[in-house]
Amino acid sequence: MINLLKVLYKKEVMDASRDKRSVMAGLYYAIGAPLGICILFTLLLQQLASPDALKITIENSLSAPNLVAHLKNNDIAMGTDNTDSKLKPIILQISDDYQKNMREGRPATVTLIADKSDDKLRKHIQRVEKTLALYNSEVASLRLITRGVDPQLMRVLAVEVNDQATPDSKGGMFLGIATLSMILTVFYAAMNLAIDTSAGERERNSLSLLLSHPLSSLHIVLAKSAAIATFSMLGLAIILVVSKFSYGMVPWQQLGFSVTITPSFMLFCAVVCLPIAFMSASLQVFVSFTAKSFKEAQSYVTMVLFIPMALSMVTTYGIATDIVQWLPIAAQQFALMEFIKGNPIPVPQLVLSTLITIILFGVFSYLSSRMLKSEKVVFGL
Repeated sequence: MINLLKVLYKKEVMDASRDKRSVMAGLYYAIGAPLGICILFTLLLQQLASPDALKITIENSLSAPNLVAHLKNNDIAMGTDNTDSKLKPIILQISDDYQKNMREGRPATVTLIADKSDDKLRKHIQRVEKTLALYNSEVASLRLITRGVDPQLMRVLAVEVNDQATPDSKGGMFLGIATLSMILTVFYAAMNLAIDTSAGERERNSLSLLLSHPLSSLHIVLAKSAAIATFSMLGLAIILVVSKFSYGMVPWQQLGFSVTITPSFMLFCAVVCLPIAFMSASLQVFVSFTAKSFKEAQSYVTMVLFIPMALSMVTTYGIATDIVQWLPIAAQQFALMEFIKGNPIPVPQLVLSTLITIILFGVFSYLSSRMLKSEKVVFGL
C-alpha cells in the first residue's frame, strides 16, 4: 500500500507542477504578503516616530501667545492661508477674556471645533487635545508654585511600573499579523492546485480515467491531499524565508521592540503547521468535490476559508475566548505567537488542537473517498 501511495503521490505532484500558473499564484502570496506587510509597517512606524507638522486655524491667537508658542513647540502651527492643503479643518477659538482669566488664576475658555466623525481627522484632533491637556497641566503646576503650594500634593499615588516584557514580546499586534500571514499561507498557497486536482480533473475527464484503474478511492484522496500539502508547506517555507529578511529591515526599535524570525521559530512553525496543511488539503478537496464545476468549486472553497481566517484573526487581535484558544488554527497560531515572544508554549492547547486537526484530516479524506464512489460526483451530474 505504501508503494502505491508513493506512485500516486508522485503522479499528483508531477501533474500539479505542470500547471505553473496555479503553482505561482499561490507562491506569489507567500512572497508578496510579508513584503507588503513590512512596507506598511515601515510607513506606520515612520509616522508614529516623527509625526508631520499639523496646521490648524487659531482664532484670537494674540490673546494667548504662550499657548500658541506651546502648540508650535509640539509641531502644531497656526495656518494663515485657507488654500494651504496642509491646513486641517480644526479651529481653536480663544475667548476674549482669556488673558483676564489667566491673570486672575481662573479657567480660561478655549473651544476646539472639529468633526470627530471624520476618520482621517480623528488622530489630529486627539493630538491637539493631548497638547492642550499638557499645557493645562503645566500652567496648573506653575499656579500652585506661585502660591507656595507644592504641585506634588496633587499626586496621590506615585506609580512605578516594572515592565518585564522583553523586546521580542512587546510587539503583540505586529507579531499576530506576522503569524496570521504564515497560517493563511498554508491555506492559500495551494488553493488553486486543490481545486484543479479535484474539480479540474473531473471537468477534464481524467478523474474518471484514474478511477477506472484498480485503485482505492481513499488512496487517491490521500495522494491528492499529500501533494497539495507539499505545495502548502513549500509556500510556508518561502514566506518564512522572505519574512526573516524583510522583517529585519523594518525599524521596530523606534517603538522599543523587535520582531525576529529565528531558525528555531521557522522549524517550530513548520512542525506546527504540517497537520494544518494536511487538514487544509483534505478540506479543499472535499469542498471541491461537492461542487459541480471548477468555478463553483472556487466560490465554495473561498467561502469555506473564511472560517480559518476568522479563527486566526480573533487570535491575532486578542479577542479569542478561552474555548476558542483550544480550537485548531487558533491554538496553533497562539503557540507560534508565544514562541516568538519567548514565553512558555501552551502545550495542552497545542496538543489537543493538533489531534483535532489530524482527526479532521481523516474525516474529510474519508468523506471525499466515499463521494468518489458516486457517479454523480465523478461525472459532475
